[in-house]
This record gives sequence, C-alpha cells and structure tokens, in this order.
Amino acid sequence: MKNLAVLTGAMLLLGCAGINAGSDSGKKSIDPSVQKAIDNAVAANKQAASIGYEWRDAEELIDDAKKAAEAGDNDKALSLANEARSEGDLAYEQGLSQKNAGPRF
Repeated sequence: MKNLAVLTGAMLLLGCAGINAGSDSGKKSIDPSVQKAIDNAVAANKQAASIGYEWRDAEELIDDAKKAAEAGDNDKALSLANEARSEGDLAYEQGLSQKNAGPRF
C-alpha cells in the first residue's frame, strides 16, 4: 500500500511537470519592427564595445526592451530599443572623438 502511494505521488509530480513543459507556447511573439529595433540597438552597442567605449546603461536598456517586447508592450519596447541604439551610436562617436584625449603637458 505504501509503495502504491509513493508511485501515485511520483506519477502525479511527473504529470504536472509535463504540463509546465508546454507553458512556453503561451509566449507572445515579438513584433518584427520591435525585433529589428532591438537588433539595431544590439549592433550599435557592439560597435561601441568594439572600441572599448560602451555606455553604462545601454545593455540594461536592451534587456528591458526585450522583456517589454516579450510581454507584448511594443510601444515601451520600441522606445527602450531606440534609446539603447542612440546610446550605442553616441558612445561610439564619443569613443572615436576621445581616442587621442589625454593630458597635454
């Protein structure tokens, strides 16, 4: 009888785990225009990183844009992605303009 209870409990747990495995199918797909904006932000940030000049908040903005897009908040995601892209572009420009900066004696 004890073995039957343990077996039933194990089967119940495994059955619940199988139900959760398919829960990702409820995720909303990301709007293509929002995904493109996020991809552009990532590219701009990588360009800034290539010269060692990433701005502090760019990566966090990109992560927040991805989360907003996955939640279906396209307006917020687009705004955050555009801000992150702008930071990446400006960081790259600043890095280039400051590459020879240093003390002048």
